[in-house]
Amino acid sequence: MGLLFFPYLGFRPSELRQRLTGKTVLITGASYGIGECLAEALAEAQAHLLLVARTADRLEEVKKRVEARGGRADVFPCDLRDDAAVQGLVERIRGLPGGVDILVSNAGKSIRRSVFDSLDRFHDVTRTIGVNYLGPVRLLLSLLPGLVARQGHVINISAVNVLLAPAPKWAAYQASKAAFDQWFRSVGPELNARGVGTTSIYLPLVRTRMIEPTEVYRNMPAMRPEQVAKLVCKAILSRRRTYAPWWLGLGQLASVLFRGPWEGLTSRLSRRP
Repeated sequence: MGLLFFPYLGFRPSELRQRLTGKTVLITGASYGIGECLAEALAEAQAHLLLVARTADRLEEVKKRVEARGGRADVFPCDLRDDAAVQGLVERIRGLPGGVDILVSNAGKSIRRSVFDSLDRFHDVTRTIGVNYLGPVRLLLSLLPGLVARQGHVINISAVNVLLAPAPKWAAYQASKAAFDQWFRSVGPELNARGVGTTSIYLPLVRTRMIEPTEVYRNMPAMRPEQVAKLVCKAILSRRRTYAPWWLGLGQLASVLFRGPWEGLTSRLSRRP
């Protein structure tokens, strides 16, 4: 499976420990899936982990597993869609000694639904945009002065979909993910000029609870969350601007060359009952 996505995910744990000793890493979406696996992967790296998610009980479970491995973690229950909750999160973080060195923007919400099943569900749009775009922007803007002062690093967990031809029934999700991806790439040069590293990780399908409701995905090739955690560790060490599957460039080219046929095909498929 590795050859299909990212052929080499290896890194030296000793090098990661050296890089992160005494550092503070904030992970959003830390209660399940990728965020949960990343917290466990960083447990032995001597970093101070700030675990952010909506589900307090799950965060406490992840914290216990981190501490069982000799790590240090604090939990911050927060709904990124809530302005007041994000502001409270920022104030709590500012009250900690030091500041955030690495922000891993991982929280995400996925919805697959026909537009004709969404006529009275505008909240599908507001919920996805709150978690996938507005919340991360609000959080990053608040933490940015500290990240500049500490020459920090921001890692965005994105998706290959945002760089490929859009697919039906994913409008709310893809639009919100693409919005933050575009925003993040736009501010990237400004952050880099101030010494803040920026990394966008474009993931294919990942076997998390987010894809479970979509039956067609159950038998498709997918990465495991622990593999993504290793990829994030590599990104922390390299501070590379982009990680993407080797075939993404070909997919982007096909999205341009075959846009017409693709739209025709998806239109015909969408007419099926």
